Amino acid sequence: MATNGHSVQLAGVDLAGRNHVCAFFNTIDEEHRVLGSFYKDGLDRGEKAAHIVDPANREEHLKRLAEAGIHVQDMMDTGQLEVLPWTDTYVRDHRFDQDAMLASVEELIQSGATAGYPRTRLVGHHMDWLFLDQSAVNNLLQYEARLNDVLSKYNAPVICNYDLSKISASVAMDIMRTHPLVIVGGLLRENPFFVPPDEFLLEIRERRLPRSQGIAT
Repeated sequence: MATNGHSVQLAGVDLAGRNHVCAFFNTIDEEHRVLGSFYKDGLDRGEKAAHIVDPANREEHLKRLAEAGIHVQDMMDTGQLEVLPWTDTYVRDHRFDQDAMLASVEELIQSGATAGYPRTRLVGHHMDWLFLDQSAVNNLLQYEARLNDVLSKYNAPVICNYDLSKISASVAMDIMRTHPLVIVGGLLRENPFFVPPDEFLLEIRERRLPRSQGIAT
């Protein structure tokens, strides 16, 4: 794994190389209160930041970054900060594409290193409409599980942000089970419910198998 001499602090805790975090928030105020210093600290250290956001909320997100003391336009002009619409990153042919998303994450991390940045910090805000379609939810869950294997090759913290008002308790639990660390109530915790990727992916595949239509006699 590539390393960087600086530790990464998130919500007052050293990540210590555990780079896949899910964060559950109730409001945008809560998100930026908890993550604002994480955003600013990386940029102040000369690291790259890539934020994937709802296009409708992009200007609000930029405003919040500026309120955290980040020189947003200057950072975007140099390429140190990228704020990308999720329509360009998550979606292919009008559906969530887990393979395309995994490739995009890896490309963002590698391009940061190629450009000379010591580390890339990536934050993804997931699309509300995903949670209205069970097949899209399954794709998302598989993506989150598979992302652990991608991130094992890099020292690049990735935070996956979710709006608790948009998801059911069962989906939130499945999302949590794909992340080694979780933020709930503004606190970062080691996740006791984390399931290794191979085991979780097998479970998802088994859920999708058709149930027997009859009982053998």
